[in-house]
This record gives sequence, C-alpha cells and structure tokens, in this order.
Amino acid sequence: MRSNRASVRAGVSMAATLPMLAGALALGIPAAHAADHPLRDLLSGTRPSWATARADRGATSDGAQVSARVYLAGKDAAGLAAYAKAVSDPDSASYGEYLTAKQAQARFGATKAQVAAVKSWLTASGLKVTGVTRHYVSVGGDVAAAEKAFGTQLHNFAKGSKTYRAPASTASVPQSLAAAVLTVTGLDNAPHMATHDDQLPPPDTVFRNAGPFSSYYGSNTASTLPDAYGKKIPYAVKGYTGKQLRAAYGAGTRTGKGVRVAITDAYASPTIAYDAGTYAKRNGDAAWKTGRLHQVLPKKYTDTEDCSASGWYGEETLDVEAVHAVAPAADVTYVGAASCGDGDLLDALGKVVDSHLADIVSNSWGEVEAAQTPDLAAAYDQVFQLGAVEGIGFYFSSGDDGDEVASSGTKQVDSPANSAWVTAVGGTSLAVGKDNAYLWETGWGTDKANLSADGKSWTDFPGAFTSGAGGGTSKTVAEPSYQQGVVPDALAKANSADGNRVVPDIAAIADPNTGFLVGQTQTLPDGKKQAYSEYRIGGTSLAAPTIAAIQALAQEARGGRAIGFANPAIYAKAGSKAYHDVTDNPTGSGLAVARVDFVNGYDATGGLATSVRSLGKDSSLAAVKGYDDVTGVGSPAKGYVESYRRG
Repeated sequence: MRSNRASVRAGVSMAATLPMLAGALALGIPAAHAADHPLRDLLSGTRPSWATARADRGATSDGAQVSARVYLAGKDAAGLAAYAKAVSDPDSASYGEYLTAKQAQARFGATKAQVAAVKSWLTASGLKVTGVTRHYVSVGGDVAAAEKAFGTQLHNFAKGSKTYRAPASTASVPQSLAAAVLTVTGLDNAPHMATHDDQLPPPDTVFRNAGPFSSYYGSNTASTLPDAYGKKIPYAVKGYTGKQLRAAYGAGTRTGKGVRVAITDAYASPTIAYDAGTYAKRNGDAAWKTGRLHQVLPKKYTDTEDCSASGWYGEETLDVEAVHAVAPAADVTYVGAASCGDGDLLDALGKVVDSHLADIVSNSWGEVEAAQTPDLAAAYDQVFQLGAVEGIGFYFSSGDDGDEVASSGTKQVDSPANSAWVTAVGGTSLAVGKDNAYLWETGWGTDKANLSADGKSWTDFPGAFTSGAGGGTSKTVAEPSYQQGVVPDALAKANSADGNRVVPDIAAIADPNTGFLVGQTQTLPDGKKQAYSEYRIGGTSLAAPTIAAIQALAQEARGGRAIGFANPAIYAKAGSKAYHDVTDNPTGSGLAVARVDFVNGYDATGGLATSVRSLGKDSSLAAVKGYDDVTGVGSPAKGYVESYRRG
C-alpha cells in the first residue's frame, strides 16, 4: 500500500525527509514531512524538492489564482493495493480473480459521503469546486483560499532560470478527512509535461529517409564506405514491417483476436484512420476491419503550442500501426489526452480504467524521475492499482536517453515507467535476416561518427552517444517483490541498501537504425499540401506498442483470459527459453550500420550526410547476460507467447 500521509497533532513535529514511494507488492509507508498543524493530516510529497529556503523568493500574492485537484483515496486504499497484488501474482490463490470496473468502484472507490465532505471543506475554505470525477475533486480560487484549505503558505521559488509557485511547507487536510484524501496536485505551478519517446523530429514538415537501404539486416553492404570494427558494414534497414517483427518475436499463428488494446497519447492525428489503413494495405498487414479502430477524445485541447501538438500525431500513428502490425486482429482504442500535462494524461488513463476500455494499455510517453513529484506519483499509482484489480496491464516506454546524464545532467530513470505497478519496456537493436529469421539483438544505444571530408574514414570513430534505451535504478521507488532474486543487488541497491525499483522489465525493438517502417500524412516542404509518406522510426515508443501487441497474442494464447498487471508473470519466466537473453556483443565483435540522410530531412536539395551508427553503446548502461537495466529480462523469444497457455 502507498500511504501518502501521516497524522500530526499539536506539539508533535517530524523530521523533514523526501518520502520514498512504496514499491508495488512491497507495501511500505513513507516518512512524513515536518509541520505543526494540530489535528491535521500531512499530504507527504506535496512540497516539491526544488522549493528550498535558498530558492524562496517570497510569498505569492493572495489574489493570484490557483487551480488544483484533490485526489480521493477511496474507501479502502490498503485493500486496493493488497488486492492488486493478489490478483497479479501467479502464486496467489486469487490470481486472475479480477473485478469489473463497477465492482472495483463499489469496493474501493470514494463514497458519496466522502466526496460531499471533501467538497464541503473546500468550499468552506473559499475555493470553488469546478469538477468531480471518480478520482478527484477539482477546485479553483485565490492563493489565500488555497492556503486556508491546505494549511500551508504558497511562495514563489526559483527553479532554473524561472520562478514558480509552490507550498512553503507540506500541505495538509483536516484529520477528519484523512481517510478521504489521497493527495493534492496543482499547488505548485511548475510545468508537468510528458514527452513522447519516438526518435523523430516533430513532423510539422515531411520527414523522409534517404537511403540506400537494406531490406533485411545485412542485405546491402556499404562496400564503398570505410570499414567499422575491422569489416564492411550494412546499410540500415528501410524499416522492418509487421511480418518481420512477428517472426522475430514468435507470434506464430496468433493474431490477437478478441483482445482489446488501448493506446494513450496527447491530442489526436486527424488522418489516423486513412494512414493506418493505407499503411496496412501497402505493407502486407491484414486490413483493418470495420469497428476495429476506435478513438476516445476530449471535448477540447489545451497547451497545443507548449506541447507541440503536431509532434504527437506521429506518436499516435506509430503506436496504432505497430500494434496492428504485430497483432492484426486485436481491437485498438486510442485515448487522446487534452494536453501533454500529467493531469490530462491521468484523465486519459482514468477513462481506460473507469470504462475498462481494454485489457492492455500502451503508453509511449514520460518524463525524468526528478520532474515527477510524489503527489503525482501517488495519483498515477492509484490508477494503475485500479487497473490491476480489473485485469488491466499498463506498458510504458523506458525513455530514449539512456541514463539521462547527457540530457538532464543527472543519472536517473523515467516516470511513470519507474512505477512498480507498470511494465517498463526497454529497447534493443534488432537484426532480422533473410526469410524473416531472427539473428540477434543488442541493447539499444547509439554512437554516431560522420564520414570524413575525403570519404576515407569515420571522424573520431566510434563517435558520440546520441540515444539509447532508458533504464537504471530509481531513487524514489522501493524494490518490488517480483524483482527480488532476479535483479542483481548491484543494480537494486545502487541507491539504497534497502533496494529500489530497477527499470526496465522487458524489451523489444527500439533502435531507429534497425527500426520500424511507419506511414503518415505530413505537410510537404511548400507548407501547403499534405501527402502520405513512409519513413523509418524507432525509440522505446516503438518498443512499448510492440510489447503490448505481443501481450495481446499471449492473451489470445491464454484463451482470452486477461493477463492483467504482467510483471510477476514476466519475472517468473526470467532465465527461461521464453526470452532472448540480449547482450551488447552477440556476435563477438563490434556492430554498426551505415546511414545516409537528407540534410534537410526530406530531399537531396540540401545535400546528404553519411554516418556510421554503432550498436550496443548505451551511455553508462550495459546489456549483459541475465537481467540488465537496458533490456530487463530480455525480449520475447519463440516460446514466449505460447508460455501463457499454461498460465
């Protein structure tokens, strides 16, 4: 159970600490922040770590406006976590005894009396209730009212080069509401925005690959280019198709028939139906049957400029086409969020759970762990736990910047992939040979070196790190029980002697240099016309829907019975022939591919750029024998899908 609070009575003070988020199936309780609020209940994690005394720039104006969400704990938060554990554990007598969405709400949701009490408290403080859902009560009002309601002062704090509002001490609620309130978000107004994890510039203008290409790994050798690692190297593939991925990961005759897969992203591509249908027809996938692709969308979108809305169109396109390519008979529902903000993405996830729109949910977005505050983590975990009791599994991409040092300056994992209640999907570089034969995989990590001016060598070979599968050890989430005995102590205890969550859990194709062919309507260079075109893409944004689709095949093999939260089952198979044990050096020598790209991204008028991309070079992370923090337990092998027949 995650407890997000601790009671504090008059005269009692607790030492301030940053709480560790309790791991799934670990059932820990984090420490509270200090405050002196008689008969009030602290909401741990509501004061962000960047709101320090040194960064304090003074009190926020009383008249400034605040929009917040008070997340509801429900009637039995401890029981929810315990039941989510039991139904997800293959060794439990309750394994697979899922509840309907209606049953889950009746058993664990907030009562009418709790909602009424929360609303009464908020309005009595001077705030206006602006909305009520199964998960939260949203409010608006001025700073003075918010300070009265939550028992804290709101100050302005420097964060980087900007200044944001945040609580000067941990927020609290009246002790009479302790059982009703999980947490509050929105008291700090720093941006909480996720990014999508595909390796492609936002497709505001058409993007194309230049070529030459390989049709399968090694089919076209770059014989006129310099050697790399003592040998000639192949050109990058044009982009694998569903037939090649299905063969590589052991789909067999399974199609995902009867299985529902949901995809969450921000916004919605206006051409998705046309693009998905055209792509399937052009690349040998089964045609979309009527009613097989659905969209659940908000009434309006917000923050379209800050979130680069059009960049998310390509994300939806990739996710939808990848799921259909690997599981062509699965029913796909796209759930678009109103923005890339955490609140709106939580709403999208909530829609899946509240209406049980699918059993499997693919999510190719996230942010660095340091950017996710504990209050938001609590809200996400509650949704994931509700999904688990309904038999819904959430799959999150692990990120595309390796250990994140190059992009953030700090070694860290991504969230929500760090949640112990989701399946974090890492990435590989995949070699599929002639006749769709699986050759090998490395952990995805790319070093890039450009061709020298005279064309006779690679400049500073192997070059600089560009991208790689996200992974590593969480600093905030405790080690879940399903990882114990599988994840090496050197990883689990890297940040704490007690052990922490390690990411990822499983992996699939992600390297854009051995990537997937995707088709999308994009704006042509003249800025006026639009046309459908195809290009190669990668990122753990590809890995997540690929694994989600494979899970659809596995659920079909299981007779249609939901797999639910899959991690206990995934780790129970660790070390077996169900997985390819992915390492960075599968052939015994260095591996690389050659790429020729348009400088301007779409045609040769701006010239061509030739480079060598080394495989298996993921920042400080390494894919080794057994579990590792690039590929988890490995990628699905030929026996993975059918192993669920016995589950």
